Amino acid sequence: MKDGKLVIFSAPSGAGKTTIVKHLLSLNLNFGFSISATTRKPRGQEQNGKDYYFISVDEFKLKISNEEFLEWEEVYPGCFYGTLKSEVERICKNGQNILFDVDVVGGSNIKTYYGEKALAVFIQPPSIQELENRLLARSTDCQDVIKERIAKAEHEMTYADLFDIIIINDQLEVALQEAEEKVSEFLETSPDTKNCG
Repeated sequence: MKDGKLVIFSAPSGAGKTTIVKHLLSLNLNFGFSISATTRKPRGQEQNGKDYYFISVDEFKLKISNEEFLEWEEVYPGCFYGTLKSEVERICKNGQNILFDVDVVGGSNIKTYYGEKALAVFIQPPSIQELENRLLARSTDCQDVIKERIAKAEHEMTYADLFDIIIINDQLEVALQEAEEKVSEFLETSPDTKNCG
């Protein structure tokens, strides 16, 4: 079986990471999407087993104690996100490349774990003010949650240098093109070691 490659996308909330990831999944790049587990409730049209695995806090903690996560984080009090090792195994068995859409701490942890075998991409908003405007326009969170997200985003921006590539999402079409070029370039380089597992 040909070993898949690993591509990690991370960003502060509202920077456009998920839009870029969905674009890459629509291309013919043989990607399997690593579905994260979370204890938060579904938003909008999100579906369990497609967008996230929505599980209870107790179930999440049990998986932590059973060492079932590649990485995990309590993003907000009582709100956990994590990458299940079984997801990596599932995609590898299919002979696909793995695309991660994770927060910045998770992204930097996966990058540390896989090193040169993974490409880590940080999507950066043009400014904190623009990020706040996007979160307000999204209308999925109340004012207090948005303030919390902005404060967290300011901290998350300090992680950018831990990633291989920083893409500033000022104009979406430009950011999509840059992401496509960088990821395609990475996938075309021949791996010299086993990537999955």
